[in-house]
Amino acid sequence: MSDTVNEKGREPSRPDDDFIWEDDMAANVRLLENRWDDGYAAGLDEPGKLLYRSNLLGADKRITNYGGGNTSAKVMETDPLTGGKVKVLWVKGSGGDVGTIKLDGFATLYQDKLESVKGIYKGVEDEDRMVGFLPHCTFNLNARAASIDTPLHGFVPFTHVDHMHPDAIIAIAASKNSRELTQQIFGDEIGWLPWRRPGFQLGLDLGAFVAANPNAKGVVLESHGLFTWADDAKACYELTLDIINKAIVWFAGKTEGKTIFGGAVTQSLAVAERRAIAARLMPEIRGRIGKQERKLGHFDDQDAVLEFVNSKDLRPLGALGTSCPDHFLRTKIRPLIVDFDPAKPDVDAIVAGLDQALEDYRADYARYYNDCKHDNSPAMRDANPVIFLVPGVGMLSFARDKATARIASEFYVNAINVMRGASTVSEYQGLPEQEAFDIEYWLLEEAKLQRMPKPKSLAGRVAFVTGGAGGIGRATAARLVGEGACVVLADIDQAALEGTEADFVKKYGADAVRSVRLDVTQEHAVIAAFVEACVEFGGVDILVSNAGIASSAPIETTELSTWNRNIDILATGYFLVSREAFRLFRRQALGGNVIFVASKNGLAASPNASAYCTAKAAEIHLARCLALEGADAGIRVNTVNPDAVLRGSKIWSGEWREQRAASSKIEVDDLEEHYRKRSMLKLNVFPEDIAEAIYFLASDLSAKSTGNIINVDAGNVQSFTR
Repeated sequence: MSDTVNEKGREPSRPDDDFIWEDDMAANVRLLENRWDDGYAAGLDEPGKLLYRSNLLGADKRITNYGGGNTSAKVMETDPLTGGKVKVLWVKGSGGDVGTIKLDGFATLYQDKLESVKGIYKGVEDEDRMVGFLPHCTFNLNARAASIDTPLHGFVPFTHVDHMHPDAIIAIAASKNSRELTQQIFGDEIGWLPWRRPGFQLGLDLGAFVAANPNAKGVVLESHGLFTWADDAKACYELTLDIINKAIVWFAGKTEGKTIFGGAVTQSLAVAERRAIAARLMPEIRGRIGKQERKLGHFDDQDAVLEFVNSKDLRPLGALGTSCPDHFLRTKIRPLIVDFDPAKPDVDAIVAGLDQALEDYRADYARYYNDCKHDNSPAMRDANPVIFLVPGVGMLSFARDKATARIASEFYVNAINVMRGASTVSEYQGLPEQEAFDIEYWLLEEAKLQRMPKPKSLAGRVAFVTGGAGGIGRATAARLVGEGACVVLADIDQAALEGTEADFVKKYGADAVRSVRLDVTQEHAVIAAFVEACVEFGGVDILVSNAGIASSAPIETTELSTWNRNIDILATGYFLVSREAFRLFRRQALGGNVIFVASKNGLAASPNASAYCTAKAAEIHLARCLALEGADAGIRVNTVNPDAVLRGSKIWSGEWREQRAASSKIEVDDLEEHYRKRSMLKLNVFPEDIAEAIYFLASDLSAKSTGNIINVDAGNVQSFTR
């Protein structure tokens, strides 16, 4: 049995016959597709079908958001203690995501032991204590921790249970008259339960509902989501889709022709202008909210976001806060709405007002905390906003890493969709502040946060690497990403750039890397590349200036074009990217880090390479000048001097290699061995060796070093710096 979902799908099936479809309406609505493949599923056991169902459901964000919802199956297993058959609850473990989960992401519990825990329960004041009994129910020593939602699955007497967070259902659940709407749309097929924080009592409530309503196929939980159940994996999956599709079609009919969010009061700016404003604002925000912990940003200007930020109801709805617990755990209870008029786009005025806007937000968050806290509440966490809404521009989100910032943005889009539906057919309700606080500062949630691994050394930082698709650049980017940084790969070689980015995405994930084709000698291109970095990640913290060429010729035969090309790339190019980095570092006010990749030839002259050696010497002196200029702003500038790094290097793949071999009067194939023997340590130097030195200078390991040079050349007395 495979533990990953195949890519197969099938054409959507017609819904159950008892569903009355409005065919004309359905034709204009994008419904959820039934992607269940009977042939594939036939080869799966029950846990495999649970996994398959989970991955299918989690693949569509209209069904559930990242990390949201959970699935389960009750499976007959062989007890390792007795050898007899026992019923085991397989349920998504704590912190997992149904769209990407594998079999080891499910917790497994003896069903009879879980049922027996009911006898220990003393009432709602006993909720938190009950979580401590779940590990005692573990089947087969499974190390995956059971989530707080485990009783909600265990106490429903059906084999398969889905708990999803579809926007269309939460829009019903977050409406003022959600119970009446549930009855109107689904009749007795789907029930309704009032808001209750997830936990043991809600599990008991669900079990009691099923006992009292044996013909019901599911239930809407107020302000929360949807539960559905069946005794067959495929039937449960199809039921979940059909219920959501009913809600989608119902909303389409009710909202057609209606004014949404009170109508538009501003208009969206053009795409390029939106991105330019985001690129200007994001480093300013990032600098102000990232003093204690670095933050990475995400920009979203999709149609759903623009419809909301341009609307009359933006401020009143935004102030109500989100409704679903999963939403505000990711986004905070409410966003910061930036005071901006796209008809008179004064970005300087926004920047000037950011300090006061953030101060006001933090003060309101502190008020929320102090009004709602309990005697044993954890200390107040970061009071800065996660979501920033800018009329005419879109949404900016910030978190400790890019993936979390992106996911927060996705969650707020879910919240927008919920507000859109609920406010159109009824009156939208956010969770009361006390209920929101009791989840946000739940001791169990705090314990989960405390269990999170310690951030890596470069977490929250963005590195901009020129020559990023070459040997040294690629190795450096990999080293920095491995330490938690996000990286912008900049290179003039489009094919190499695309290949490197694809490899990084496969190994490190799409959130860790972006690429931009860049000729470092073109001023406008350098400026545009840094704008792109700001839009994609919120700013830059580390510049690795590594773009390079090499040439070899006696001075008498050195063409002016060759001289100029060396100076353009190795001196002017380093000046241009450094200047743009300095401008950005000063705006962020978070310090900064510049590492030049120069060469042994910048310190030790070589015959027949005057253009190259001169340009490299200029690099080294430029770095020293910048170290003087940047120190007052906490900007460190250091240099790494490689020598004879042949492996993976593009400059060594052409005539430079042949020229250096000729200069040394040896065969080309003997060049690497020649350089090894020439070194004092008799060692070859590889891209990974240079990357290690760059990492040291980019990290806090060298926090008190600037204006320095590290030679990574296996020893060359001519290039000793003193």
